[in-house]
Amino acid sequence: MANNQSVRRHLNAFTRGRIIEKLEEGCSVTSVAAEFGIAHRIVSRLWRQFQTTGTAIREFSSGSPRGTTPADDRYIVLQARRNRRQTAGEIARHTAQATGRPISRFTVARRLHGVGLFARRPVRCVPLTPAHRRRRSLWCREHRNWRDNEWGRVLFTD
Repeated sequence: MANNQSVRRHLNAFTRGRIIEKLEEGCSVTSVAAEFGIAHRIVSRLWRQFQTTGTAIREFSSGSPRGTTPADDRYIVLQARRNRRQTAGEIARHTAQATGRPISRFTVARRLHGVGLFARRPVRCVPLTPAHRRRRSLWCREHRNWRDNEWGRVLFTD
């Protein structure tokens, strides 16, 4: 590794807890930093975080914050289960009306995928006219007495 690049090591939860203990006992930030062999600013930042939030747990996050709360997520799933024919866009509109915060249909789809609910598109079949039905019925009646060896020569395709 080049000299101008630093190796970034994050403190694990146990070490963070030990640092907070030392600071709560009354040790100075400088002495704690020297004892653990880390920079003064890291200990200072950790102590400030602990004093403001009450925890020293490092939260990992990437991207934008979630647009829905866990309660919103439950409401979305409830709406989807109540009416299975509702689209994600309709559920998004209902949720926005209920919560007052707009959410996209893509967010709704992600929340539903998270609990195992997926949209299904109905299979389109060929519409049969009365003439089609008559010819199919006639074909079935003609071939109802066929034996296995006769059906073995037939290839069915879509």
